[in-house]
Amino acid sequence: MKVLTVKQPYASLIAYGIKEFEFRTWKTKYRGEVLIHAGKSVDKEAMEEFKCYDLECPTGCIIAKVSIDDVIKVDYDFRNILKEKNKIVYKHVIDDESWNGYGFKIGNAELIEPIYIKGKLGLWNYDGLYKLKGKK
Repeated sequence: MKVLTVKQPYASLIAYGIKEFEFRTWKTKYRGEVLIHAGKSVDKEAMEEFKCYDLECPTGCIIAKVSIDDVIKVDYDFRNILKEKNKIVYKHVIDDESWNGYGFKIGNAELIEPIYIKGKLGLWNYDGLYKLKGKK
Protein backbone atom coordinates (compact mmCIF):
# COMPACT_ATOMS: atom_id res chain seq x y z
CA MET A 1 0.00 0.00 0.00
CA LYS A 2 1.14 3.56 -0.67
CA VAL A 3 2.31 5.64 2.29
CA LEU A 4 2.72 9.39 2.74
CA THR A 5 5.01 10.73 5.47
CA VAL A 6 3.69 13.85 7.20
CA LYS A 7 5.27 15.93 9.97
CA GLN A 8 3.50 16.08 13.33
CA PRO A 9 1.03 17.49 14.37
CA TYR A 10 -0.30 17.49 10.79
CA ALA A 11 -0.22 13.68 10.56
CA SER A 12 -2.52 13.41 13.60
CA LEU A 13 -4.79 16.18 12.32
CA ILE A 14 -5.23 14.07 9.17
CA ALA A 15 -5.61 10.81 11.12
CA TYR A 16 -8.41 12.27 13.26
CA GLY A 17 -10.22 13.71 10.21
CA ILE A 18 -9.61 17.35 11.15
CA LYS A 19 -7.29 18.19 8.24
CA GLU A 20 -8.91 17.37 4.89
CA PHE A 21 -6.04 18.54 2.70
CA GLU A 22 -2.33 17.78 2.78
CA PHE A 23 -0.08 20.08 0.78
CA ARG A 24 2.87 19.28 -1.44
CA THR A 25 4.88 21.10 -4.11
CA TRP A 26 4.34 18.09 -6.39
CA LYS A 27 1.20 16.47 -7.73
CA THR A 28 0.30 12.83 -8.16
CA LYS A 29 -2.06 10.93 -10.42
CA TYR A 30 -2.53 8.35 -7.67
CA ARG A 31 -6.02 8.12 -6.16
CA GLY A 32 -7.02 5.60 -3.54
CA GLU A 33 -6.04 4.27 -0.14
CA VAL A 34 -2.89 5.56 1.52
CA LEU A 35 -1.35 5.04 4.93
CA ILE A 36 -0.27 8.15 6.85
CA HIS A 37 3.18 7.95 8.41
CA ALA A 38 3.97 10.41 11.20
CA GLY A 39 7.55 11.45 10.54
CA LYS A 40 10.15 11.82 13.25
CA SER A 41 10.30 15.60 12.89
CA VAL A 42 7.82 17.79 14.73
CA ASP A 43 6.71 21.34 14.00
CA LYS A 44 6.93 22.67 17.58
CA GLU A 45 5.15 25.92 16.78
CA ALA A 46 2.25 24.01 15.20
CA MET A 47 2.13 21.60 18.16
CA GLU A 48 1.50 24.61 20.39
CA GLU A 49 -0.99 26.09 17.93
CA PHE A 50 -3.05 22.88 17.74
CA LYS A 51 -2.85 21.75 21.37
CA CYS A 52 -6.54 22.72 21.69
CA TYR A 53 -7.35 19.53 19.75
CA ASP A 54 -5.68 17.40 22.47
CA LEU A 55 -4.35 14.87 19.94
CA GLU A 56 -1.97 11.99 20.42
CA CYS A 57 1.01 12.81 18.21
CA PRO A 58 3.33 9.81 17.99
CA THR A 59 6.36 10.03 15.70
CA GLY A 60 8.20 7.57 13.50
CA CYS A 61 5.17 5.38 12.81
CA ILE A 62 2.25 4.76 10.49
CA ILE A 63 -0.90 5.92 12.31
CA ALA A 64 -3.82 6.01 9.87
CA LYS A 65 -5.38 4.80 6.67
CA VAL A 66 -6.98 7.45 4.44
CA SER A 67 -7.82 7.96 0.80
CA ILE A 68 -6.46 10.50 -1.64
CA ASP A 69 -9.62 11.52 -3.46
CA ASP A 70 -8.33 14.42 -5.55
CA VAL A 71 -5.35 16.71 -6.10
CA ILE A 72 -6.12 20.41 -6.45
CA LYS A 73 -3.81 23.22 -7.58
CA VAL A 74 -3.55 25.83 -4.82
CA ASP A 75 -4.71 29.16 -6.23
CA TYR A 76 -6.70 32.19 -5.06
CA ASP A 77 -10.08 30.42 -5.29
CA PHE A 78 -8.84 27.33 -3.47
CA ARG A 79 -7.35 29.48 -0.69
CA ASN A 80 -10.80 31.01 -0.21
CA ILE A 81 -12.32 27.52 0.11
CA LEU A 82 -9.68 26.69 2.74
CA LYS A 83 -10.56 29.87 4.67
CA GLU A 84 -14.17 28.72 4.86
CA LYS A 85 -13.20 25.19 5.94
CA ASN A 86 -10.75 25.97 8.74
CA LYS A 87 -8.70 29.18 8.99
CA ILE A 88 -6.55 27.74 11.77
CA VAL A 89 -5.59 24.40 10.21
CA TYR A 90 -4.90 25.88 6.76
CA LYS A 91 -3.42 29.18 7.97
CA HIS A 92 0.06 28.63 6.49
CA VAL A 93 -1.25 27.98 2.97
CA ILE A 94 -3.88 30.72 3.17
CA ASP A 95 -1.42 33.36 4.38
CA ASP A 96 1.49 32.53 2.06
CA GLU A 97 0.10 33.58 -1.31
CA SER A 98 3.51 33.08 -2.94
CA TRP A 99 3.44 29.33 -2.17
CA ASN A 100 2.67 27.24 -5.26
CA GLY A 101 1.66 23.67 -4.83
CA TYR A 102 -1.12 21.15 -4.59
CA GLY A 103 -3.69 20.12 -2.01
CA PHE A 104 -4.24 16.39 -1.71
CA LYS A 105 -7.94 15.92 -0.81
CA ILE A 106 -8.02 13.40 2.03
CA GLY A 107 -11.04 11.30 2.96
CA ASN A 108 -12.09 8.25 4.96
CA ALA A 109 -9.60 8.71 7.81
CA GLU A 110 -9.29 5.69 10.11
CA LEU A 111 -6.79 5.28 12.94
CA ILE A 112 -4.64 2.16 12.91
CA GLU A 113 -2.45 0.56 15.54
CA PRO A 114 0.95 2.30 15.19
CA ILE A 115 3.54 0.61 12.99
CA TYR A 116 7.01 1.91 13.86
CA ILE A 117 8.96 2.27 10.64
CA LYS A 118 11.28 4.79 9.00
CA GLY A 119 9.55 7.17 6.59
CA LYS A 120 10.56 8.22 3.09
CA LEU A 121 9.99 11.13 0.73
CA GLY A 122 7.12 11.11 -1.77
CA LEU A 123 4.62 8.28 -1.94
CA TRP A 124 6.32 5.07 -0.87
CA ASN A 125 5.25 1.46 -0.50
CA TYR A 126 4.56 -0.58 2.63
CA ASP A 127 3.83 -4.24 2.08
CA GLY A 128 3.17 -5.27 5.69
CA LEU A 129 -0.07 -5.75 7.55
CA TYR A 130 -1.92 -3.17 9.60
CA LYS A 131 -4.78 -3.28 12.09
CA LEU A 132 -7.50 -0.66 12.54
CA LYS A 133 -7.34 0.83 16.01
CA GLY A 134 -9.87 -0.64 18.40
CA LYS A 135 -10.82 -3.51 16.04
CA LYS A 136 -9.92 -7.16 16.59
